[in-house]
Amino acid sequence: MNQLSLPHRYPFLFIDGVMESEPGKHAAAYKLISENDWFITDTQREMPFSLVIEALAQTAAFTGITDENRLGLLSSVKKAEKNGAAMPGDRLDLFFEVTRNKRGFVFGHAKASVNGTSVAEAEIGIYIEQS
Repeated sequence: MNQLSLPHRYPFLFIDGVMESEPGKHAAAYKLISENDWFITDTQREMPFSLVIEALAQTAAFTGITDENRLGLLSSVKKAEKNGAAMPGDRLDLFFEVTRNKRGFVFGHAKASVNGTSVAEAEIGIYIEQS
């Protein structure tokens, strides 16, 4: 498992672990949804779709970051689809596969799932900032 190297911290870090990352190719990560997560309330019983997309974007950043001095910034989200829900007790599996890499921008297909069932999919673009 890779050690997290994103600059994000609580409450805006939505990845608990990175299982695999290969710069320029793909990345796989996960988020364990808990009753204690700040976004779970009496009226909100699932991880909000926008935060699932952010978790996918954070996963995508691992396909462009190659050292500690780089930062991945979300630049685009297209064809975002909500297919299910991630509830407390679920492990949200996150996967991003690069389809194009051009002039500091990384584009690809992102998918979030719980127990192999799709929760969300999107085409995501990340800008990799050079220091």
